[in-house]
Amino acid sequence: MDLVIQDARVIDGTGGASYRADIGVQEGRIAAIHREGDTGPRPAAARRHTLDAQGLALAPGFIDMHAHSDLALLRDPEHTAKAAQGVTLEVIGQDGLSYAPVDDRTLAQVRRAITGWNGDGSDIDFTWRTVGGYLDALDTAHGGHGIAVNAAYLIPQGTVRMYALGWDDRPATPAELDRMRHLVAEGMSEGAVGMSSGLTYTPGMYADDSELAALCEVVAAHKGYYCPHHRSYGAGALQAYEEMVNLARTARCPLHLAHATMNFGVNKGRAPDLLALLDDALAHGADITLDTYPYTPGCTTLVAMLPSWAGEGGPDAILARLRDDGTAERIRHHLEVVGSDGCHGVPIEWDTIEISGALAPGLASCVGRTIQELADARGEAPWTTARRLLIDDRLGSTILQHVGHEENVRAIMRHRVHTGGSDGILQGVKPHPRAYGTFPQYLGRYARELGVLSLEETVAHLTSRPAARLRLPDRGLVREGYRADLVLFDPETVAAGSTFEAPRTLPVGIPHVLIDGRFVMRDGRRTDTLAGRAVRRTP
Repeated sequence: MDLVIQDARVIDGTGGASYRADIGVQEGRIAAIHREGDTGPRPAAARRHTLDAQGLALAPGFIDMHAHSDLALLRDPEHTAKAAQGVTLEVIGQDGLSYAPVDDRTLAQVRRAITGWNGDGSDIDFTWRTVGGYLDALDTAHGGHGIAVNAAYLIPQGTVRMYALGWDDRPATPAELDRMRHLVAEGMSEGAVGMSSGLTYTPGMYADDSELAALCEVVAAHKGYYCPHHRSYGAGALQAYEEMVNLARTARCPLHLAHATMNFGVNKGRAPDLLALLDDALAHGADITLDTYPYTPGCTTLVAMLPSWAGEGGPDAILARLRDDGTAERIRHHLEVVGSDGCHGVPIEWDTIEISGALAPGLASCVGRTIQELADARGEAPWTTARRLLIDDRLGSTILQHVGHEENVRAIMRHRVHTGGSDGILQGVKPHPRAYGTFPQYLGRYARELGVLSLEETVAHLTSRPAARLRLPDRGLVREGYRADLVLFDPETVAAGSTFEAPRTLPVGIPHVLIDGRFVMRDGRRTDTLAGRAVRRTP
C-alpha cells in the first residue's frame, strides 16, 4: 500500500451507520477496507505513509455543487478556501455566465460582466476559446502540475446566448438557436457535465422557455443535467420553480436547482410549499436534485439588482443608462416601487444590501456597510448612493443581501434530494463566509449543534448524492476501487472559522484532506500538492 490509515471512524457516504476500519490506499484508489472485527488480514504496511487516525471521522471528499472558482483555480495554486474545507471537487460554470465557449468579443464581454464574481482576469492567460480548451487549461495549470482540487464544468447558457446573438432582449432566430444548440452539443462532447442558467442575469434571462427547452434537449441527449438559477427567489418564487420543473419535463432533462432558497419577506415560512411541489414532481418520475448553502444571506453583484431592460446591450450600455438622469430615474422606480426582475420582483430594501467588495481602491471604505448606511452618512437618497457606486466601480461591486429565513434553510436541507453548494464568491474584501465555511458549517452547526441532520446523513448530502447527480462511478463513497478522495475530520470540533466579520478565516477540525490518495491538507496545513484535474462527463 502507498498509504494506510489506521483506526478511522468511517462515514462512508451512504447515510448508514459509521464503523471503525483501517483503509489501504494504492495508486490513488481505495484498495482495502478492514473493518474492526474482520477476521481477514489488515492492509499491508504502507510503502510511503501510515496515518493513525485515532478515531477521526473519515469520509469521501466533499463535492461543492455550486462554486465560482472558474478563475481562482487558475490564479491560486493553494486554493485553501476550498481545500481546507475538505472539498475535493467543485462544479463551476454556474449561473449561466463563465468563460467558455467564447470568441474574442464574447470573452471580453463576459470578463466585464462577472468581474465582481471572479475579478477582471487581467492576471489570467486566456488561451482557450472552447469548453475543451478550458478544461485542458485546468489540467495543465501552474506549470503543468494541475489545480488544487478537481473541477467539473457546466456550459453557461448566458454566455452561449451572448456568443450567438449578443445582448439583445429578443427571441433567437432559427439560425441563432441552431448555433446555440451546436455550441452546447460541442461543449458536452468536450466534457461538460451539463448546462447552467442565470435567469435573473442578462443576457441569459432574455431566453424564453422554448429556447431553454431546445438547449436542454441537447444536454439530455448527452446525459447531462440542467442547473438553473431560475427567474425569481422572491415574489413568484414558487411559480419560477414550477416553470423549471415543467421545462425539464418537456425537454426530458434531469434538473438540479441551484441554491434552492426561498428568500424575502414574501416567502417566510414557505419552504414546505416548495418541498410539496418537488415531492409531487418526484412522485411522477421527475429526476430532480438541488443544492443550498447553510446561511441566510445571499451574495451577488450590485448591478444584478437592476431591471433586465437596463442590461440590454451589455456593460457599456448599462453605464450609459445610469449616467442619464431620466433613465436612471426609471431604474430607481423599478427598483424601489415596482420590484425589478433583477431583485426577484421585490421592491429593494436598501438596508439589506451590504457592500462586500469594490474594485476601485477609492471605494474601500464602503465595504461592510449597507447602501442605507452609506446614504445616511452622506445625507442623500439610497438610490443616489447606489447609482454613484455602480458608476464609480464600473459595475464591479459585490454585495451581501440579507433577505433569507432560517426556518426555510433548515427545512430545505432536510430533503432527500438535497446536496451542498457553497455558491462561494472569493472576490472582495469582505466576501460571504460561505466561500470558506459551507462544509464545516454543515458538519458543525447543523449536524452536531442543531441536530437538523445526523452526521451520517450530512455526509451523504455532501458526497454520494452529488456524485450520483454528476454520474461519477468511482467517487462519493468509501468503497474499495473508488478514488481515494478522502477527508478526515473531528466530529466534536469541526466548525467554520469564517464569520461575516472575518470571512476568510479557515475552518477548524479538518486536519487531513486527500485527492487521489495524495495529501492536499496534512495536519491542518496546505501541502504543495496539486492533485486536482478537470472531471469530464462520463459518456
